[in-house]
Amino acid sequence: MTTLTLDLQSINLTDEQFFQLCQDNDDLKFERNANGDLIIMSPTGGSTGNRNGRLNQQLFNWSDSDRVAWPSAFGTGIAFDSSTGFKLPNGADRSPDASWIPLARWNSLTPQQQEKFLPLCPDFVIELRSPSDPITAIRKKMEEYRDNGTRLGWLINRKERQLEIYRPSRDVEVLESPSSLSGEEVLPGFVLYLDLIW
Repeated sequence: MTTLTLDLQSINLTDEQFFQLCQDNDDLKFERNANGDLIIMSPTGGSTGNRNGRLNQQLFNWSDSDRVAWPSAFGTGIAFDSSTGFKLPNGADRSPDASWIPLARWNSLTPQQQEKFLPLCPDFVIELRSPSDPITAIRKKMEEYRDNGTRLGWLINRKERQLEIYRPSRDVEVLESPSSLSGEEVLPGFVLYLDLIW
């Protein structure tokens, strides 16, 4: 479970070329940082994959119930899994483990934009630290999300049983082994239960 970073400044892949590279190699997960370096991530192990599935299950269940409560086909917004790519305002291409955007932002995209990596930063993101993830690297990624427009971000560090909460213009809040977490005003009514995540 290794992450490799390749300096591609001499190649300078276009957004379309990067998208096609990801499509042609769908057994790998790629990201790009703001410098254009290619980040290659191997598939997760079984334990992390199971926990990531549980995160997405809870977010999608909430999104489905939110859809029923609102007179829209999508409710107040759209949830995404870890396969979804986002082109952040700083130029980085990222794929959080789970994410969500308001319906108005989804509707502002053209059908072509909806089919490719979404040209925006999610309002809500979750990153689940894998055993091989250096904590400094994943914290930098969380700060990048926040600096590019994420309104609420959760970094789940299973190894230390800690949860870090990232919000705009605020210090990171660290919780020790919480049993649940609220989506606050960003995801009203969403509660993430962590008993199956730890």
